[in-house]
Amino acid sequence: MFAVHLLAFHFTKLKEDQIKKVDRYLYHMRLSDDTLLDVMTRFQAEMVKGLGRDTNPTATVKMLPSFVRSLPDGSEKGEFLAVDVGGSQFRAHQVKVFDDGKQSSQLESKFYPTPKEVIQGNRAELFDYVSDCLLDFMETKNLKHKKLPLGFTFSFPCKQTKLEEGVLLSWTKHFKVRGVQDTDVVSSLREALQKHKDIDVDVLALVNDTVGTMMTCGYDDQRCEVGLIIGTGTNACYMEEMRHIDLVEGDEGRMCINTEWGAFGDDGALDDLRTEFDRELDLGSLNPGKQLFEKMISSLHLGELVRLILLKMTKEGLLFNGKVSTALLTKGKIEMKHVSAMEKYKEGLSNTKEILTELNLFPSEEDCIAVQHVCTIVSFRSANLCAAALAAILTRLRENKKLLRMRTTVGIDGGLYKTHPQYAKRLHKVVRRLVPNCDVRFLLSVSGSGRGAAMVTAVAYRLAAQRKQIDATLAPFLLSLDTLREVKNKMRTELEYGLKRETQASATVKMLPTYVCGTPDGTEKGKFLALDLGGTNFRVLLVKIRSGRRRSVQMYNKIFAIPLEIMQGTGEELFDHIVQCIADFLEYMGIKGARLPLGFTFSFPCRQASIDKGTLVGWTKGFKATDCEGEDVVDMLREAIRRRNEFDLDIVAVVNDTVGTMMTCGYEDPNCEIGLIAGTGSNVCYMEDMKNIEIVEGNEGKMCINTEWGGFGDNGCIDNIRTKYDKEVDEGSLNPGKQRYEKMTSGMYLGEIVRQILIDLTRQGLLFRGQISESLRKRGIFETKFLSQIESDRLALLQVRRILQQLGLDSTCEDSIIVKEVCGAVSKRAAQLCGAGLAAIVEKKRENRGVEHLQITVGVDGTLYKLHPHFSRVLRETVKELAPQCDVTFMLSEDGSGKGAALITAVAKRLHNVGQK
Repeated sequence: MFAVHLLAFHFTKLKEDQIKKVDRYLYHMRLSDDTLLDVMTRFQAEMVKGLGRDTNPTATVKMLPSFVRSLPDGSEKGEFLAVDVGGSQFRAHQVKVFDDGKQSSQLESKFYPTPKEVIQGNRAELFDYVSDCLLDFMETKNLKHKKLPLGFTFSFPCKQTKLEEGVLLSWTKHFKVRGVQDTDVVSSLREALQKHKDIDVDVLALVNDTVGTMMTCGYDDQRCEVGLIIGTGTNACYMEEMRHIDLVEGDEGRMCINTEWGAFGDDGALDDLRTEFDRELDLGSLNPGKQLFEKMISSLHLGELVRLILLKMTKEGLLFNGKVSTALLTKGKIEMKHVSAMEKYKEGLSNTKEILTELNLFPSEEDCIAVQHVCTIVSFRSANLCAAALAAILTRLRENKKLLRMRTTVGIDGGLYKTHPQYAKRLHKVVRRLVPNCDVRFLLSVSGSGRGAAMVTAVAYRLAAQRKQIDATLAPFLLSLDTLREVKNKMRTELEYGLKRETQASATVKMLPTYVCGTPDGTEKGKFLALDLGGTNFRVLLVKIRSGRRRSVQMYNKIFAIPLEIMQGTGEELFDHIVQCIADFLEYMGIKGARLPLGFTFSFPCRQASIDKGTLVGWTKGFKATDCEGEDVVDMLREAIRRRNEFDLDIVAVVNDTVGTMMTCGYEDPNCEIGLIAGTGSNVCYMEDMKNIEIVEGNEGKMCINTEWGGFGDNGCIDNIRTKYDKEVDEGSLNPGKQRYEKMTSGMYLGEIVRQILIDLTRQGLLFRGQISESLRKRGIFETKFLSQIESDRLALLQVRRILQQLGLDSTCEDSIIVKEVCGAVSKRAAQLCGAGLAAIVEKKRENRGVEHLQITVGVDGTLYKLHPHFSRVLRETVKELAPQCDVTFMLSEDGSGKGAALITAVAKRLHNVGQK
């Protein structure tokens, strides 16, 4: 028993001594975690360099866009071909993808040798050989009669400008075909295929094997957004945010980037880590100075690295008694399969002895232990370096997503990873140590280059079909210039109907006289009260106006909520609530005893008989208070004040918020004669010549007309541009059949139009995995503020996803792009329609003045105009296009409904005083 222990001790001591000897000798190949974190930082910097337009030309890590923009979502289906060029064999594949709810696919393949004369011959020989192999495969599988899409896996660095095109940058591995570099390899394959008249194959996608690996695993696990190859060569790809890819136009969505990381260090960035053995190996390679990172990692080179180390150690007398065999002097005699065999857990030492004996080296037990440890250090360094670069990619993904912790999957393939006994375990362990805040699943790819190419082709097919459906859905929202001119002309016709006595009663655009007969001239002064009712909040304001050189407007206000039960209760309750709010404000300001002139902004359609009389035509914006329509709102307010019997007010003017907007801007710019509201509601007013207003007596001067253009189209005149979504929104509204133009242009309804489109796209299986969530079914959930946020140019898709998640909509990156596109189509149409209507008004103003060219200012208010990132620009562009003889300035109003009401009251008082004098 003692002898056994003694022997075991002796062997352990022997092993330790040999391991220490090798560790000392290969000290520079053993990399600490600090060194690996440094490599990770260096690689991150190289990635940024490769993505930048200005820095890419000098970057070693080329970060090539693959034009693969989407991962599989499980709905792919069809039959596809794939050919695979780049490994140790050519392969042809037939892939059937089933849409059976199980995400299943079927792969049939045939392998063909890669003759040296082909892979080191010329361009025609290579591509003729590939097409001959494909023809043979199609004959074998009885596919010659079918027209099939083909994915072409080409595992070399290519610069792509689209999915089905790729210019070879350089050969790697053992390929050296003449006349291919700097040419499009897809064109070369197509030329070769065209020689075979009896087959019809459409090359749809050029795919790198790394991208194929990611796509194959992405079909099985939708979290997979990284592809990794560790075999004859090494490379990685991942899904990058489009906004970071300077080399490709557009900021929306993501695209797979083929890093081509094998060239990392070609600029000397890894010189401090490269050993004399790495340098010697590089000098003896087919491409000295190139692919230096790959030469430290891939299976094509690790066996040779081991041979060079053993040779030097033997020459220095550290192995095999200093005796060098001819085999050890011969390049390529130790391959990766030998390294893997020597590192096997149990039989490793006996394998080592056998391999070394075959090399005529006659090893001792000590030699076998030392050689096994050399293999371990070389392969472990490979796994470490690979882990550091992969950790850089995972960190970038996590930072792109702005996550503290990320769950993701890495699709992985390659002979070294799959066949080496320890490699996978080592790689996983180091990656998890370097990026502890990433929960990484490593998923082994099954035929990534074949099935993956078919998947890329299948996804391209799916996206093309989806694009057609999305375009068809949104087509009715794209309005041509001719259509917009037609809308402008119809609006002009409706404006005239509203002004004429005999047609006014049946007109949809009511053209209501406001009895505001002037704009501010700067002499207005005094204290005024203003009330503002037009939405869910109600405001009371005290406005102090000073004239002369120290002309100014000071405002004090208080906001009061209007509960839903009051909005939809009785008229008496509504006006009692308003008076209660006024009483609170007067007490708060300490002015309860003063009888101040008051302007009442009442932002609903009113028919006025004078400036202080307004009969409500009909409620809009969700108000439904009873016993108000057909009544004079000023009388209702006076009666409510009388009922309370606490204070008295001089109600001078009932004002529409649109008129208030015009007056506020008119105070700053005398050229302002139009007011526009583009917010919760939509409306326009303008100063019309009295001679054109048949429903009011008198021909002298001007009067402001409140168009109430929201009703435009209620007679069916714009039914040709109303979509089924507009009709659904109208039917579900509080006032079906009314305010049709407003329902296509105002903030209150745009979000609801978007919601209806999203439901339809989801039913078509184009959004949210075809699942209509409970929240999406809720009317009103998609508020217009979300359109403004989603369409913001500054907002990354990640933030769009967060907004959708707040709404209970679990979206993918692709979903977010589609939602953003839908929002854009709806808001752009709204701005264009609004612009077409406004063009009709400014053209009318030009004709009224009888001028060739009109200069005019439009006062504008409303959250849609102010807050939406594109609405105001599209509106302005449309007006310019449709009314080219009008130079229109848009001026943002400051509190048209409050300050404007006070100014109208002040102007009315001024004109009244002038009249009395």
